[in-house]
Amino acid sequence: MSSDVPEPTDVDAARVEHVRIEDEMEQSYIDYAMSVIAGRALPDVRDGLKPVHRRILYAMGEMGVTSGSSHRKSSSIVGETMGDYHPHGDQAIYDTLVRMAQEFSMRYPLVDGQGNFGSMDGDPPAAMRYTEARMAAIAEELLEDIEKDTVDFQSNYDDRLQEPGVLPAAFPNLLVNGSSGIAVGMSTNIPPHNLGEIVDATVEVIENPDCTVEDLMEHVKGPDFPTGANIVGRDAIYSAYATGRGRLRVRAEFEVEEYDNDRERIVVTELPYQTNKARLVERIADDVNEGKIEGISDLRDESDRDGVRVVVELKRGANTEVVKNQLLEHHLERTFGVINLALVDGQPRVLSLKETLEEYVAHRREVIRRRSEYDLAEAEDRAHILDGRLKALENVEDVVDLIRDSEDRDAAKTRLREAFDFSEAQANHIVRMQLGSLTSMEAAEIESEYEDVQAEIERLERILGSEEELLGVIKEELLDLKEEYGDERRTSIVEDEGTVTHEDLIPEEDVVVVTTEDDYVKRMPLAQFEAQGRGGKGIIGADVKEDDRVATAFRANTHDYLLCFTNHGQVYRLKAYEIPEMGRTARGKSAVNILDLDPGEDITAIVDTDALDGDEYVTMVTRNGYVKRTAGEEFENILSTGIIAASLEDGDELVDVEVTDGTRDLVIATEQGMTIRFDESEVRPMGRNARGVNGIKLEGDDAVAGLVATDEGDDRALLTVTHNGYAKRTLLSEYRTQSRYGKGLIDIKTNERNGPVTAVKAVTEDDHLVVMSERGQIMRTRAGEISTVGRNTMGVTLMDVESGDAVASVDVVPDTSDDA
Repeated sequence: MSSDVPEPTDVDAARVEHVRIEDEMEQSYIDYAMSVIAGRALPDVRDGLKPVHRRILYAMGEMGVTSGSSHRKSSSIVGETMGDYHPHGDQAIYDTLVRMAQEFSMRYPLVDGQGNFGSMDGDPPAAMRYTEARMAAIAEELLEDIEKDTVDFQSNYDDRLQEPGVLPAAFPNLLVNGSSGIAVGMSTNIPPHNLGEIVDATVEVIENPDCTVEDLMEHVKGPDFPTGANIVGRDAIYSAYATGRGRLRVRAEFEVEEYDNDRERIVVTELPYQTNKARLVERIADDVNEGKIEGISDLRDESDRDGVRVVVELKRGANTEVVKNQLLEHHLERTFGVINLALVDGQPRVLSLKETLEEYVAHRREVIRRRSEYDLAEAEDRAHILDGRLKALENVEDVVDLIRDSEDRDAAKTRLREAFDFSEAQANHIVRMQLGSLTSMEAAEIESEYEDVQAEIERLERILGSEEELLGVIKEELLDLKEEYGDERRTSIVEDEGTVTHEDLIPEEDVVVVTTEDDYVKRMPLAQFEAQGRGGKGIIGADVKEDDRVATAFRANTHDYLLCFTNHGQVYRLKAYEIPEMGRTARGKSAVNILDLDPGEDITAIVDTDALDGDEYVTMVTRNGYVKRTAGEEFENILSTGIIAASLEDGDELVDVEVTDGTRDLVIATEQGMTIRFDESEVRPMGRNARGVNGIKLEGDDAVAGLVATDEGDDRALLTVTHNGYAKRTLLSEYRTQSRYGKGLIDIKTNERNGPVTAVKAVTEDDHLVVMSERGQIMRTRAGEISTVGRNTMGVTLMDVESGDAVASVDVVPDTSDDA
């Protein structure tokens, strides 16, 4: 059988090598992986660039397309880069060029682009034949002094040219602009930072080599993204800086605006880094259409060249906090996984913040050393030439005669070297000198230049001879760069208040909280109780047991922190939503499951902690007429078991509490209808364990019923409500100021019809009152229903209290026009 295939020869057989296929695949894959790691995907720790970035910038420098030149077509830059240094396809080079020009991708763009270079909406850039580019000014700092033998060069892909293996990098670009890439079996994701902060941290490493991550974080607050937004929490930042790995929560910047008087909208002005804005808006719209997010009436993107503006309009009556937290949970917050992986001596390493800066400083130390050696050689060569010129000027006539008498230039150079001991370089320079260089003025300039060159030589020798001098140069140049290119931080660091929880999804609403003498407690939406005219019976608000009675009823907001003062002088803190919500006919839940109350201990007053935002005082009054003021800051840290608010005598109870500012008047009312008004400054501030001072003289078995804080210009009225459901309003201006611890003035007539005073409140006509009886009847009415009369009157019917029942509590709901 014939065949065209030649028989193998002994030479062919000798060229065949037998290997195991798994060994060959393993070695080939390792070679491929290392090629990808070192040649494509990972940045170098020294200049923070991958090869493609480095080659583009170097090619632009070689082309002269610097920040001071005109823009050049991107296709020209791509072509030069691909033809000379990076033969991996024009699209890969152009994509890199585009990213280096995008202000939303690079914290400090390295390319100054002209034309359409894409957008945050994911729009692609125009084709490279339409766009133009040139180097940004800060990019030139990466290439500065590259011509002074500061870095090693290597052959390009076809051995025609030389290209740098790394750039001199006058600033730590790896941290300043960050980097991301996926190699084989590993990836990197380094966030950008503020240039000024990184420079300060680098200087700290130089000055204090033993510094810690905590020391560096005094300068570097955290990543600084080009798109701004907020990083939530500092613990994750510390972890990323200490270990090289971490997970940062990045949250959009937004604010709630009011429009159309009673409507609100959420306006997003900054997005997390690398968020596609158009896709974000689309996903929110999908969730609204699918019913995952409720309360949104309109969604639109109003962004322009001045910045991001995504508007989320809410429906009338929608709960803004709930919508905001739903947007945060699903759309406005994302995680940035930090992997600080870079090439160190050609090998991939995960680096801490300090290690990254140390590697940069080591690189920069080498650059400055090589630059100084180069400059020193140049300076010494120049000094040598100047020395020869000065010697020639000293013997100018002999030099001229010698040159004139020589046959040619070579002969002149030889005779000069023999006659004056010139070097070859000096003789060559003197022969080429022009006659104009022989003037006395020229001689003076040469002497001045020679002195300057000698000074420069001394400076360079100091740098090369002293590590401290060399590091000082690095510091000085870094601080100069900070001065020129530094800017304000864009990304804020906000405290970590936890992720969105069940609490965040609880609507904020006004509620009525009811407590009973047997320590049952519940809350009900205030909106359940419509306003009625005075004199009604109200509706059932609580189904109390036969031997139990309502102790208090007060208004609160579900998200408020409340200070709950009890008749035993203790104070507790809780959130209103922690009180279980129940229907009107429910008894409530035992308060011992919520607060650590003692037997017989009842809540007598509530203070919203929002009122304690400055130099306020908590002013308290007891049943026996004692009054005291304590600084609000003493109530900041309250144990779950409560703390002492006031020390009480046996048989005394805490009755009422007001928040005051040190300049107000206090009005104390008693059960038998007396009132006294005095300046609160008559009660000196005292600690929590103090009993207080006498506020009013009580006669017989009289006792304090309540406390009101007012001032001279207060146009409100004092509402007085009695046990049997009667009430009256009298302008506060009718209660003259007296000295503390007097008998006071008659406020209301208390008799069998009225019964004793239950509560006093300061009200306006528009305020609503929530009145609750001991048997659980509740009524809401407008304060204006009660006519304004003088002191020492009996009042009118407020609530039709049945036989055996009595008014237990009264609370004021301000600004009720919206609630109604």
